[in-house]
Amino acid sequence: MSVLRVGNASGFYGDRFDAMREMLTDGPLDVLTGDYLAELTMLILGRDRLKDPGAGYARTFLRQLEECLGLAHERGVRIVANAGGLNPAGLADAVRALAERLGIPVRVAHVEGDDLTAAHPGTLAAHAYLGGFGIAACLRAGADVVVTGRVTDAALVTGPAAAHFGWGPTEYDRLAGAVVAGHLLECGAQATGGNYAFFQDGDVRRPGFPLAELHADGTSVITKHDGTGGFVDVGTVTAQLLYETGGARYAGPDVTARLDTVRLSQDGPDRVRVAGARGEAPPSTLKVGLNRLGGFRNEVAFVLTGLDIEAKADLVRTQMEPALGKITDVRWDLARTDRPDAPTEETASALLRLVVRDADQQAVGRALSGAAIELALAGYPGFHVLAPPGKGAPYGVFEDVYVPHGAVDHVAVLHDGRRVSVPPAQAQAQAQAQAQAQAPAPAPAPAPDTVVLAHVPEPPLPQPLPPGPVRRAPLGLVAGARSGDKGGNANVGVWARTDDAWRWLAHALTADRFRELIPEARDLPVTRHQLPNLRALNFVVEGILGEGVAAQARFDPQAKALGEWLRARHLDIPESLL
Repeated sequence: MSVLRVGNASGFYGDRFDAMREMLTDGPLDVLTGDYLAELTMLILGRDRLKDPGAGYARTFLRQLEECLGLAHERGVRIVANAGGLNPAGLADAVRALAERLGIPVRVAHVEGDDLTAAHPGTLAAHAYLGGFGIAACLRAGADVVVTGRVTDAALVTGPAAAHFGWGPTEYDRLAGAVVAGHLLECGAQATGGNYAFFQDGDVRRPGFPLAELHADGTSVITKHDGTGGFVDVGTVTAQLLYETGGARYAGPDVTARLDTVRLSQDGPDRVRVAGARGEAPPSTLKVGLNRLGGFRNEVAFVLTGLDIEAKADLVRTQMEPALGKITDVRWDLARTDRPDAPTEETASALLRLVVRDADQQAVGRALSGAAIELALAGYPGFHVLAPPGKGAPYGVFEDVYVPHGAVDHVAVLHDGRRVSVPPAQAQAQAQAQAQAQAPAPAPAPAPDTVVLAHVPEPPLPQPLPPGPVRRAPLGLVAGARSGDKGGNANVGVWARTDDAWRWLAHALTADRFRELIPEARDLPVTRHQLPNLRALNFVVEGILGEGVAAQARFDPQAKALGEWLRARHLDIPESLL
């Protein structure tokens, strides 16, 4: 069958508005996807729905369609997006109304069943991560636009691929290839030079958005439209492949993709071939993201300038202590951004950041604000703050749990109103295998709060480099990195650009060395995973983000720059690599 060209026009709610138009006009496409959801987004949409029960979806998507629905229709491009958020049916109705107003004959379908909020009292939003076969059912029935709620990011690609190539639920290698392609597209310009460690290798002032040329065997080529900005090479694709992943197995509701089997190769300018992805059965449970309001938070950043920085910080803490005594969570952080004999006042200053959290808004609101501002004429010399503290804002908490597939009613609501139940891919696979082997019924599923994956032995280490002179230098001179968040955990993918650098990196950057370089991780579980095909190591740091990004417990709450901090740390590096 023909190649399926799938593009991406959004990596998050708030991404470049013009990307949809650019992707439709800059080159040929079959399907255009958009990822609008993240853990924090679900919380934001949940709060929107509290104010208006008809809300709960990404309104930006509708505004983009107002400009682009006609273009997509003219060019025969189908649109698949998870912009439905907490209200996919509401968004589908809104798209139909828009199409009718514009006079564009499009067929709109949606996927539902992910909403488990009623089963999890006390949550603002509880949503299961569905797979791509509901999307596939909508497309097979002729939909031009498919909107979903909480599906996995990769499902936006596995669904169209399964529909186009006719894949069944047990074609694990093909599905795994589509999952890898979907993961590479999901964050938009991160695959085309955005947020890239070696960004100076190309012109990334306005990177184009990526697309995947998918083949029936599950292989793909990651590229972008000709003439658009940014660049696509093995490095940009490696960086995105490592983003927000864990070990060798990348588990999802359709398939478990083996990342340790993936091979990348340059296939020409701005073209990277992705091959070798192996797939295994999906786990017997589905991930559910729980978002709830955790209480209220406030913060103030005191600016400390010149001499006696530590003493000034001690004075502030002492003076603020009476106002903080009853607050549940109080955190002080002193960032020594000051320099001796500084040429500017800003570079002579340090920041003392106070963050407070409590269930009582009043405790972290006006009482705290008043105590901080009252020090303006009675505190340390040079007292000022970056901004006046507010009245206390609500913060969210994210948690993930796991439920049996049977707890979710995955439904494709077709463009003509028919409702088609989508059996779990895992159940379909078990039934097919059982029928073929005439085997007895499978064993009961594991407990709902677990995900059971067979252990993948760590591959052998490469041969170390021969002994030689070393030089103290930043890790980033020989390795790239990309980091991100998964709930309260962070991952940092680190890859080498040459075989010799990999031989050194695999031996030098152990989990213990990682803890030394990242002091925040010294008392936390750190797991290292090897991916030799990518010349990469992936570190998972448990608990470094507290209760997730919405809780804002850390200076960099999504760990987006954790990898760049690691690259800036100094190690003894062989001179032959420098």
